[in-house]
Amino acid sequence: MEEQERVLMDEQAVRRALTRIAHEIIEKNKGIEDCVLVGIKTRGIHIANRIAENISRIEGKSISVGEADITLYRDDLTHSTESSDPELKGTDIPEDVYDKKVILVDDVLYTGRTVRAAMDAVMDLGRPSQMQLAVLIDRGHRELPIRPDYIGKNIPTSKGEIVAVKLTETDVGDEVTIRNETN
Repeated sequence: MEEQERVLMDEQAVRRALTRIAHEIIEKNKGIEDCVLVGIKTRGIHIANRIAENISRIEGKSISVGEADITLYRDDLTHSTESSDPELKGTDIPEDVYDKKVILVDDVLYTGRTVRAAMDAVMDLGRPSQMQLAVLIDRGHRELPIRPDYIGKNIPTSKGEIVAVKLTETDVGDEVTIRNETN
């Protein structure tokens, strides 16, 4: 019997998790002074923007949001242009990261390789005083010693399962699903 795609988080659960992460960021950093959110392309950017909206609503002031394109920093680089050059989407961080608390934001933490690549991309722009990591889903199976500071939901998985984060900005609605790779 084939296992169907299961919904792990619905729209309400995603919203609650991102609100909680925003509160935790404010609490851990004693406010948002010198903090910058950096979303990892693609869904990490949308999650970072939502966290920033929550922080703005809670604190009454805005937090800078940037985006990191990690294409060139991947150790498993795939070439997606005819010339075999990696396709670049651009890293755009609106302010200098030097001596700032940079909070990397991504949808799913798995092996840790994406986060390592994002750390390299940020470090090439300057030396932050601290880097933190916020993820909507931590599914385990780390290959690198990377641990998130803020987690929307821990979901223990097998390597044969696929966790999919769907967001309104890129998909039909907000939800997190899991299915076996064979489906």
